[in-house]
Amino acid sequence: MIVIALLDEGWPVGIADWEALADMAAHAAFARTPWAGLAQGEAGIEISLRLTDDAEVHELNREHRGKDKPTNVLSFPMMHPDDVPGMPEILLGDIVLASGVCIAEADAKGVPMPAHAAHLIVHGVLHLLGYDHIAEDEAIEMEVIERHVMADLGLHDPYADHGDG
Repeated sequence: MIVIALLDEGWPVGIADWEALADMAAHAAFARTPWAGLAQGEAGIEISLRLTDDAEVHELNREHRGKDKPTNVLSFPMMHPDDVPGMPEILLGDIVLASGVCIAEADAKGVPMPAHAAHLIVHGVLHLLGYDHIAEDEAIEMEVIERHVMADLGLHDPYADHGDG
């Protein structure tokens, strides 16, 4: 289950059903991981998605990562699915998206904003599941999963050159 925590004024309302988009992206991300059964099984998975502005994400990025700038997506895992086997409901964590950064990136890539947001939700879910991109081999593994998930959704390859120079 995806819970939309906040819809900031900067997010384009009316061009996307954000709850449906988030649910679709999260389920597709799960389907490409060893935890696919969690999203389809008896366990309830809860992810909070906060659609907010650049200023809030800038503050969170500075406070939690020591990086003094806004970013497109932040993930805050509550627990790893392996930590609680057999638990009927798992609060997996929070994903926070920054409207200004996301809109600018979508424009620069030449992709629709909802499609770019779907990619960032997939990226955030993978972080909640323990994937990372600090080491090169981990980055390659995560990127491959993201490309497959986006193809599964019928959306753009997020790592292809879309004319953003």
